[in-house]
Amino acid sequence: MTLIEISVEYRAQATVIQQRLRELRAQLPELDPDQRSTMEGRIRMLTVMWREARDLAVLCERYYDRGYRRNGKYTL
Repeated sequence: MTLIEISVEYRAQATVIQQRLRELRAQLPELDPDQRSTMEGRIRMLTVMWREARDLAVLCERYYDRGYRRNGKYTL
């Protein structure tokens, strides 16, 4: 599997996560306070996962591009 193929998979996963985030945010107003705090924690976790999937997609896409400044979070 090449980095370009991996980046496509990361983008697809980021799209799925983003859609789920939209669904969960739409449900927030109708929840009671206990359920709401649980849902907000879940939303925070999914937001982190979405951001990482998106960042890794860009990193894989542009890994071999000259002049691309890699995100320090994902380099050794």
